[in-house]
Amino acid sequence: MNFWPGSATKRGWSERRPSVEALSHLLVLAEHAHGRLKPVTLAAAGFAAQVCARAGGTFDFLVLGEGVGAVAEALRTYGAARVLVADHPALREPLADKHAHLLAQAVGACGVTMVVAAASTYSKDVLPRAAALLDAGMLSEVVAVQADGGGFTFQRLMFAGNVLGTATLEGPVRFLTVRPAAFAAPASAPGLAVVEMLAVEAVTLPNYLTFQAREEKVSARPDATEARVVVAGGRALKTSQEFEQLVGGLADALGAAVGASRAVVDAGLVPNSLQIGQTGKAVAPELYVALGISGAIQHLAGMKDSRVIVAINRDPEAPIFEVADYGLIADIHQAVPELVDKLRRR
Repeated sequence: MNFWPGSATKRGWSERRPSVEALSHLLVLAEHAHGRLKPVTLAAAGFAAQVCARAGGTFDFLVLGEGVGAVAEALRTYGAARVLVADHPALREPLADKHAHLLAQAVGACGVTMVVAAASTYSKDVLPRAAALLDAGMLSEVVAVQADGGGFTFQRLMFAGNVLGTATLEGPVRFLTVRPAAFAAPASAPGLAVVEMLAVEAVTLPNYLTFQAREEKVSARPDATEARVVVAGGRALKTSQEFEQLVGGLADALGAAVGASRAVVDAGLVPNSLQIGQTGKAVAPELYVALGISGAIQHLAGMKDSRVIVAINRDPEAPIFEVADYGLIADIHQAVPELVDKLRRR
């Protein structure tokens, strides 16, 4: 398959009108790192499968990068019709200008009418750019979809998750990011999706952004956005050593990821890569343990989709107890070492 030549534009789109058939051709933008598929992509695939089940049609995956054959292979069993792959050295780093350009071209070349990705730093950088190239509408943080005649209505989180809004999108193509916790991965399909390689003309790619460096902290602990269990610490922790001893100690005993509230990050105790909340990561593990976290709405926006929430705080009036499934009113400096000791004796 060949992309359109030249730059990505909205050429040819003005004559198109939405229909039941058009609305059910989706493209799921896959996210990966170091040659490994990120599980959040499967939430976007779950959304696509849900739309197709209600309105008919099919969905495809799009994988952009270099050396992404293993990622494409991993996607073949999730019910897509095709896995479209643009594999080129120019795509090695996820620079938004290049990835958005190719995404927009794929939308035009394949007649896609709905583009979806899991809400993440990557998708929030790429999808709005591609939508602007095609003069298309976009919604973020979608948590539900409903077929509505010839189209769809979407529910999305607003104002740090405190408001649930209902919206529709007009136009022949729609761009969406979905909340990973809201959609389960689709069941494995009996057949394998066809893998199609897309030609990439590097000379036509935009060059507005230049990759400088990547800073990554190597850790034996899992990433909070992918972990089954997350242990997070808040304002009650006063030093980096305390954070590592209590939060890190409990996380290691549970085989969990580590997170933090903004207050801890702002105090310089941990790097901002650990921040969970409205301006940090959004997580939805099976178990979320909040240690000394008061529960401000900005933090709740990033973790309240967790299946089970456990809170330990000495303040009985802390807002975190309003969303917690289990709460312990205690000083974390006393309660957590006892808990870690019992877990390690098991």
